[in-house]
Amino acid sequence: MKSRNSLRTVDVARRAGCSVQQVRNLERDGVLPAAGRTPSGHRVYGEVHVRSALAYRALAAGTGPVEAKRIMRAAHASPAELLALLDAAHARLHTERLRVAEARTAAEAIAAEPLGDVRPSDAMGVAELADALGVRPSTLRHWDAEGLVVPRRTPGAARRYSPGDVRTARIVHQLRSAGYRIAALRALMPELRRARRWDEVTAALADRDASIDARSAALLEAAAALAALPAGTGRPRDP
Repeated sequence: MKSRNSLRTVDVARRAGCSVQQVRNLERDGVLPAAGRTPSGHRVYGEVHVRSALAYRALAAGTGPVEAKRIMRAAHASPAELLALLDAAHARLHTERLRVAEARTAAEAIAAEPLGDVRPSDAMGVAELADALGVRPSTLRHWDAEGLVVPRRTPGAARRYSPGDVRTARIVHQLRSAGYRIAALRALMPELRRARRWDEVTAALADRDASIDARSAALLEAAAALAALPAGTGRPRDP
């Protein structure tokens, strides 16, 4: 029976759910501690490598692969830095969760605003709307080019935002603040302009909440895996 501290590369790969090449890459990147070597030069791994690979996979699901590698390197070298990085990861998720909640409240309020009895003076130019939203005029032009908020043009070709355009711009601003990418909004906004589809805003924000929950759960799983790592894992192990 194979010793728990004399595992081959393929053994680590199978137990961690990754490929043999990924195991080698993770060791190269410092995600796994350096493997021991046999007299003939073959790598020899142990339980710490399996646990490190599993911790990395959970971290990558919670923070992305780049930050996950940084956290794993700290886990093998600096306990204080590890704790600080985990705190920062949780703080980012908490901030994102708050932004989604704020966006939901704002979107519901904006969507409920009546558009009847509007006056021509309620329309805005680029500079006025940019100032009202707290964004740069170039941001509004970018939204126009992407088809998110497309205002009418005056005879002089200047952009003029109707009250409906202003409401749409406020929705886009809130969803962008909540972390929505331009590509996702490009697909969503044509439906949101139709009054019957404002429920799509709620559904989109619920999807964002679910994503945050999944990443938070992944960080919790990673924390348990990290806690199981022995101290001093940055040192190579002899077979």
